[in-house]
Amino acid sequence: MGFGISDELLGTIVPIVVYWVYSGIYMCLGSLESYRLHPGSDEDEKNLVSKQTVVKGVLLQQTVQALVAILLFAVAGSDDGASAQQSTSFIVLVRQFVTAMVVLDTWQYFLHRYMHENKFLYRHVHSLHHRLVVPYAFGALYNHPVEGLLGDTIGGALSFLLSGMSPRTSIFFFSFATIKTVDDHCGLMLPGNPFHFFFRNNSAYHDIHHQLYGTKYNFSQPFFVMWDRILGTYMPYSLEKRAEGGFEARPRKDVKDD
Repeated sequence: MGFGISDELLGTIVPIVVYWVYSGIYMCLGSLESYRLHPGSDEDEKNLVSKQTVVKGVLLQQTVQALVAILLFAVAGSDDGASAQQSTSFIVLVRQFVTAMVVLDTWQYFLHRYMHENKFLYRHVHSLHHRLVVPYAFGALYNHPVEGLLGDTIGGALSFLLSGMSPRTSIFFFSFATIKTVDDHCGLMLPGNPFHFFFRNNSAYHDIHHQLYGTKYNFSQPFFVMWDRILGTYMPYSLEKRAEGGFEARPRKDVKDD
């Protein structure tokens, strides 16, 4: 029985399952007010879209992503025989992961920034995502279908193809990228979070971007902050405790007149 078909199906299905499971865990942890970046009440008071609408939007995007992934694997072809004999050393896997991360980050940074700078695209496409002024876990993939196709689906396809990873490796990479994306939108600063140790691009960094004063900054997602630093769109911030509990990410530079 061939293993390649199972890899391709798993590469499509597993990241979707991971998204909802990991989001569910974070939503449960959201009751811990002492680790929140916004009070829990702000989700209903400040956000401009209901959670039911967000769920429907994410499911639509994931359906499109699944269809594109199936087509991509079909076009790329199954290389079961080659995969069985190909070296899968740790160094090769690390190289493929890093390449895929850089490709995905590069694609999403420039597309994301252009979505902000083009008034038509922002008003009619990207502003949908910014209806979540207070991000939460399962809203990570709440985008306009056009943005979902251009950003996540095509960006994911490019990272898969240019890194040279196999369908089996893509299961782990896209599951990892999904967890990271959910973490960036979870609205929590949990102690001991390994993502916050290894990546500067975290939930506080992305929360800055979702606020009115941060829409011209912190475009990088989901891994590194290199493009923001290189191109001058990096906004330094401080993480301060709120008197009523929890944290608040505050910018360290005045951007009111920008």
